[in-house]
Amino acid sequence: MTEQQDASDGVDPKAPRSLALWLASGADFQRRAAALSLASSLVWPLQAALVAFAIAGLLVDDSIPPLKVALAFVLFGVLRAGLSYLSETQSDAASDTIIRELRSYVLATEARRAASSPFGGAGSISALAGEKLDLLAPYITRYAPAKARVMVVPLVILALALWNSWAVAVIFAISGPLIPVFMALVGMAAKEASQRQMDEIGNLNDMLVERLSALVDIRLLGAGDTVMAGFAAKAADLRQRTMVVLRVAFLSSTVLELFAAIGVAMVAVYVGFSLLGVLEFGAWGAPLSPEAGVFLLLLAPEFYQPMRDLSAAWHDKAAAEAVGADLANWDAGKTPDLMGAGGPAEPLFGPARIALNGCVLEGGIVLPDMRIEAGESVALMGPSGAGKTSALRLMAGLSAPESGQVSVADRTLDASNADAWRARIGWMPQSPHFLNASLRQNLTLGRGGDPDRALQQAAVADVVAALPAGLNTKLGETGGGLSGGEARRVTLARAIHGMPDIILADEPTADLDAQTAQAVADGLLAQARRGATLIIATHDKDLAARMDRVIMIGEPT
Repeated sequence: MTEQQDASDGVDPKAPRSLALWLASGADFQRRAAALSLASSLVWPLQAALVAFAIAGLLVDDSIPPLKVALAFVLFGVLRAGLSYLSETQSDAASDTIIRELRSYVLATEARRAASSPFGGAGSISALAGEKLDLLAPYITRYAPAKARVMVVPLVILALALWNSWAVAVIFAISGPLIPVFMALVGMAAKEASQRQMDEIGNLNDMLVERLSALVDIRLLGAGDTVMAGFAAKAADLRQRTMVVLRVAFLSSTVLELFAAIGVAMVAVYVGFSLLGVLEFGAWGAPLSPEAGVFLLLLAPEFYQPMRDLSAAWHDKAAAEAVGADLANWDAGKTPDLMGAGGPAEPLFGPARIALNGCVLEGGIVLPDMRIEAGESVALMGPSGAGKTSALRLMAGLSAPESGQVSVADRTLDASNADAWRARIGWMPQSPHFLNASLRQNLTLGRGGDPDRALQQAAVADVVAALPAGLNTKLGETGGGLSGGEARRVTLARAIHGMPDIILADEPTADLDAQTAQAVADGLLAQARRGATLIIATHDKDLAARMDRVIMIGEPT
């Protein structure tokens, strides 16, 4: 599913993928499933012939060996069941393979992004990677086998019916095409309804993530009832869109069942009256025999069954196409990739020196040239939107400039050394974010070591000790149980835990009370005193005054 794989297959990696291309990894499984399902369906005419032969023989004389006929019927039934089982196994394998690879592709792509996806927020992307991809499973497992059966089985049964009775073949030929025509009409409405449902699922998930991230503010403002009312309205809208999809499905199924029932009834009426001698036409030069009549009665339901199965799978196809459209929209939202592989690496050897030369950001923002020596403490100041955070991201190798050069440890920073450079960095983002794991794992990030020293230097040891399980407390991604200032100090402890050579902090004292801001500033400056290179993007003039020097970005504040 990578761009390199697409290019090697002769596919333009920038072109929107069709649903078939998204499902290509399971195509072999689907072809085998379709072939086995078709073979299973074609066993039934043999069983029907055996039953017709046995019943006709009993009506005429008792020379039919019932035990042998029953044994043959059972053997054919076992063969049919075995083929169906193998078909379902292949379909399940196709579904598991496709959904697993698509989910891995979505997660890997999002992990590589150096900027937010234009597709939507975390809620939309999680809905796409989670519940929406699961909606492909019914389509993958049912549609291809049903399509194979509907292309072959009705024609085989029509030929067998024509061999025994042209009248029954005419009934099949007239009633059969009505089902695909109606399916096509219903399919257009089903596709549109499914797409609206998919959009609403993403919107509701985005709304949930946004409200959860602002839960503290909502409670402080007493806006809980308003938020709940908004959720109720969104949920009601989604429920209504889901019911529209179900109404279309039930309506189409009802009409298709009606057509099939009428067709079977017409065959039964014709066969019954022919065997009673009331009707003397429809066969080839002779009255319809009991064996042929029973055979045709047994074949009639199976003539319509593949079309009924395809009708059921048609709604799965509409849902899958809606998911495919979402996948295409998500994949079209290209963003710059994170430098390097994003994995662990040995630290890059060399002095902790950083230089930016001629760097231009997306949108035409020009950063001043700067050179920061090892062990310096520097404050980046300037108005909001001037590029302070972007400058930190360039220094960390989290993004690349549109033009210009970033040098670290006397080397040009690029994908080949970005992981090794980041191994030397302690990063303190403006908005605290945590893994859905224990506090110890959040602090150490798998690097080992005792975090007590870092907690003491960040002035947050007492806060951690007061948590229900101490370092084993699971905070959740939003740091539930910690205030804003406490969460900020925990991120400081995480940044300094590994004794990094370089510490990059983005607005470390923003929105904090004076006491907490002082504790965070003291913790950062303690790292500068031990020799770490400290670079801070800030609006805090008191903090900037404690640094070695200030670099202005944009117009002075």
